[in-house]
Amino acid sequence: MEKLLPFTTNDLAKITNHRSGEIKFGEKMITIPKGTDPISFLESCEAKYVLLGIPEDIGIRANYGRPGAASAWDSAIKSIANIQHNRFCKGSQLIVLGQVNVCDEMKEVEHLDFHDVDDRSKLSQLVERIDKDVSHIIFNIIKAGKTPIIIGGGHNNSYGNIKGAALAKGKPVNAINFDAHSDFRILEGRHSGNGFSYAYEEGFLKKYFVFGLHENYTSKSVLDLIKKTEDRVRYNTYDSLKIRKEKEFKQEMNNALAFIETDFFGIEIDLDAIPNIASSAMTLSGFSVEELRQFISFFGKNKNATYIHICEGAPDLDEEKNNHLIGKLIGYLVTDFIKSNSIVA
Repeated sequence: MEKLLPFTTNDLAKITNHRSGEIKFGEKMITIPKGTDPISFLESCEAKYVLLGIPEDIGIRANYGRPGAASAWDSAIKSIANIQHNRFCKGSQLIVLGQVNVCDEMKEVEHLDFHDVDDRSKLSQLVERIDKDVSHIIFNIIKAGKTPIIIGGGHNNSYGNIKGAALAKGKPVNAINFDAHSDFRILEGRHSGNGFSYAYEEGFLKKYFVFGLHENYTSKSVLDLIKKTEDRVRYNTYDSLKIRKEKEFKQEMNNALAFIETDFFGIEIDLDAIPNIASSAMTLSGFSVEELRQFISFFGKNKNATYIHICEGAPDLDEEKNNHLIGKLIGYLVTDFIKSNSIVA
């Protein structure tokens, strides 16, 4: 895993706020010892969950979005390190693997403009490079018998997650996506809006359910495409659930689970589905944080839940400069997943 920047014990110590009489996650989370092969360590370590950061927003830029999601990993790991280690959730269940090394790619995009045809092509090529690195690392984590918890970056990384999981499992996997958008757009070059359609087209994604689509921001062409593939791709809309109240939240979770639970599946979470969360596609209307947490707990407790990916949060875009709040939210989501998933036999 040459494109991995490992997280060290020293890194953890710098971000953990020690306090007398308390034990923080940062004091108990596991890192890969220096000079140790990461894959061998993952295979031998008892901890089940592996934290991986992807500090990029290249796929978002390639999709006409506002950059800023690259900072989510840094914000999240600082918050996670300071969660209380107690009987409800233990830091020792987590291996902090580190982050995908996207430093070179992030430097290359600094002066690229998506409206320029040549630059657009370069952006897509950079996303493809990251795809290969993400899928390789996810493959190795799952092959080692662990469950990846992937944080940060754009939703373009759903492709690498799905591909890595499918290769590790030896067959296509399913996905449930909590999102205001389908990210099932046409195959026009890689970006954050077509990770699932590329994974589907290339045979890594078997069944796909989009939970909470916003009707105002889903094109006719995408709806037509989903209709043609409804045996394998389904959705519900936020509007039908929360505005017109034609459908009930818990029942829709049951319906979605029935559709995907027959095979291994990934849980994809786009934070732009939550109102007032700084992201490239920030919304004023959407599900509550409590509903998102319930969603993660519900799907996380299934034995076929293979990974969780929390993306699109952009602390750098927070006009109130409450950058730590997105990290704190991600910390809640990570522990919700661990609490529900760790009881799976």
